[in-house]
Amino acid sequence: MDRTNLPRRLLRVVGQLAACAASLSLICTAPAFADQLEQHNDLVSRFMNEMHADPLVADCAAHGNFVASTSTAFDHVEFPPSSFDSAHSSVTPWNDSFDEGKQRVKVDSIVTVEGVGVRPNDSGEPADLKFRCGYVGSQMLAFSWNDPVPPNRAHSESRGASGKHKGGKGKHAVSGKTSKKSTTKSSKSSKSTKKKTH
Repeated sequence: MDRTNLPRRLLRVVGQLAACAASLSLICTAPAFADQLEQHNDLVSRFMNEMHADPLVADCAAHGNFVASTSTAFDHVEFPPSSFDSAHSSVTPWNDSFDEGKQRVKVDSIVTVEGVGVRPNDSGEPADLKFRCGYVGSQMLAFSWNDPVPPNRAHSESRGASGKHKGGKGKHAVSGKTSKKSTTKSSKSSKSTKKKTH
């Protein structure tokens, strides 16, 4: 009896430890997310109140600032008051896909805003950045920008995709060879049985 209950007890303990670890990781990431959200909201509020930005343009700019700061090319983005004028920002009614690539999600409006990307430690010339956001109502569903550093994930995805494609061809070739061999073996075995019967 004790032997059969031991694996169950171990599984229960392992399950409880896994649940505890998962909840700890959520507890640790929650404050970081709350801080990011607070910074985002503060930036949106500043753009709207101090620079009289449209709420959607302000939201897109705040998101662009966050995304650009995760790039290795930039420390942060500066949005001078001119970023929010009609020559450097716009809200365009849209009733189509955001783009023809991976973000084919249908949006109601496209928001564009321009900013200046500041290099880490002022190590180079600032860069003109253009952010494009897709919204349904006030909810952002898509985002793109002119990042000068392509993400590593894009390289690994393209390599992975070509690797999968080659793997697929290889599998077909292997299965073709296998079927030939199995056909040859079955014909040889049928020949050998015919010889034995004669």
